[in-house]
Amino acid sequence: MYKVFIVDDEPFIIEGLYDILDWSSFDMEIVSHAGNGQAALNALSAQPVDILITDISMPFMNGLDLIREARLLQPDIKVIILSGFNEFEYLKEGMQLGIENYLLKPINVEELESTLRNTASKLDHALSPQTDDAYGVQILKDNILHRWLTGQIAATEFEERAQFLNLSLDAPDVAVAVLRTKGEASGMFERVEGMLKGKSYVNVFHDIDGDIVIVANVHAGEDEKKRFMECLQTLSAALCETHPGVLIGVGSLMRGLHHAPTSYQEAKKALQYVMIYPDLKVIDHAILEKGGSSASSFSIDWKEYAKLILSRNAELLAERIRVDFEQHRDGVTPAELQNIALEVVIRFKMELEGIKHSDESAIYQRGLRLVLDSGTFDELVQALQQVGSETIQSLLQDLKNPIVNQVLQHIDKHYAEELSLKLLGAHYHLHPVYLGQLFHKETGETFAEYINKYRIERAKEQLRNSNLKVHEIARNVGYWETGYFYKQFRKYVGISPTDFKVFG
Repeated sequence: MYKVFIVDDEPFIIEGLYDILDWSSFDMEIVSHAGNGQAALNALSAQPVDILITDISMPFMNGLDLIREARLLQPDIKVIILSGFNEFEYLKEGMQLGIENYLLKPINVEELESTLRNTASKLDHALSPQTDDAYGVQILKDNILHRWLTGQIAATEFEERAQFLNLSLDAPDVAVAVLRTKGEASGMFERVEGMLKGKSYVNVFHDIDGDIVIVANVHAGEDEKKRFMECLQTLSAALCETHPGVLIGVGSLMRGLHHAPTSYQEAKKALQYVMIYPDLKVIDHAILEKGGSSASSFSIDWKEYAKLILSRNAELLAERIRVDFEQHRDGVTPAELQNIALEVVIRFKMELEGIKHSDESAIYQRGLRLVLDSGTFDELVQALQQVGSETIQSLLQDLKNPIVNQVLQHIDKHYAEELSLKLLGAHYHLHPVYLGQLFHKETGETFAEYINKYRIERAKEQLRNSNLKVHEIARNVGYWETGYFYKQFRKYVGISPTDFKVFG
């Protein structure tokens, strides 16, 4: 677990931070606290810490001085500032020191949770800290824009933050591109930013995966999308001279800033298609819509596929593939059928890498080859079933305990019912504490964390695809207290279920 140290001269703030969050759900624990900067510095000289959460205005040593001294002791420490001062000079100085976020009191719990999730991801990826002024400004920009494009920040809060950082987002439409490179990428961000500096309609930042994200805020029209694509082609050509592995995925031009997350996801998806289009350096999501007749007549429930992968149910996944393709085999041409199969392989890749956060390209390179080499309908289906099986097998390799696997499948079937370690422990003849330890060891999450995340994903599906009321959906996924459902939904999605139903 990551170690957290809290510093504030107001005891009720410290007490509140202990109680307001389930720290273990972030894989964190509060190891100590102090009421002033000097006491904190003395403790930090002997206590290794991953995350420092500190106030600015304190006796003996203020928060900014504490950060400077703490970095001398522990250079890799991540810092989050809590402050009652909404002053740019404080913010600017904090950013010069390299902070994860500058949060105003009273604390917005959702914003704190989002900041902690992003900070944990950076620690997971072992990103190196920097402390120059430009980096400080950029890290706050990265945090805000990443939360915006992943639906973790409410619209009004984002507007306030964007205005505070002078982000140019005044035009009504948006398109997002994602730049990724393999191998040495030192200086790449600065080079991209420099090449786009004169384009006022563009914002550039890093996302949590380490990709460079380019957000174009423009006025509607094909000419604007064409101008953006030409800009990206020029950028790609220049970068490829020294970094041949550079790829750029491009999402659709969307009407309304609230659709930016969709364009971002499309850009991410487009990058996966390099396996199918190896000669393309700039991959427009529009190319994935090629063969529109197949898209309209052959519908696949991707959420159901994702659910079967998450529950590690290879048998049902294989059956689902067979049924889907047999139902539609007469409505599309063989070429369209093959294109759809290639799409399924890409989706499997994205799903697995989203769960494991690792590059699993080898499985899917083989899968694409199997699909392309298929000479009959049965061979095509068998190729996809093999890819599905290998996807689940990759997950099961990380899950050695068969009981935990059975628990996961039980959750998949009964998530709307009452579930507890006590009930499941009795069912599988294990002490609930021991079962909880096994579950955490094998999945990397507590039982409660996994259940809540799973239920919220199912709730998001119903919010998108049904006209049910929020309290009805809450009960459908296992929450009998609507207030608790709202709290959990905000925790994992960043906005309320009501807002998600409107904008999600």
